[in-house]
Amino acid sequence: MSKVFLENEQATIKLGSQLAESIKSCSARNLEIHLHGDLGAGKTFISRSIIQSSGWSGLVKSPTYTLCEEYDLNELLFLHIDLYRSEDIEDIDLFDIDRSVDKKKVVIIEWPEKLKTKRDPDMEIFLEHKSNKREVSVKIHSQKLLETINL
Repeated sequence: MSKVFLENEQATIKLGSQLAESIKSCSARNLEIHLHGDLGAGKTFISRSIIQSSGWSGLVKSPTYTLCEEYDLNELLFLHIDLYRSEDIEDIDLFDIDRSVDKKKVVIIEWPEKLKTKRDPDMEIFLEHKSNKREVSVKIHSQKLLETINL
């Protein structure tokens, strides 16, 4: 597991950019990322950085109330899911996140501990406040992703 300390927003954006490069370089067609951390730890911020660094030029908004936001890029489809307000197993089923698509699909789930069924992520990101910094730990479960990661 890699651990880094992020001094500021620019450092978080840089980490998101590095993760986006690994995602784009990875040969896997489907990737799932689980984000762990307290409220305000930076889960949506790191998601936004990954999605924008992958080529999305529009707004990346928090899916807290919509539960899921989709970002369809040329060769990538991001499903950004926030389960903070979810209490029903059907909420995740509504988004059909396991559907087949003709491009690389990346599912990012905030608050994965609220999932009612076990899912196996390719990457887990743990965010924690430490003084005025963020401590970020990245755990890679996928060999294909591990081959592309450079933290």
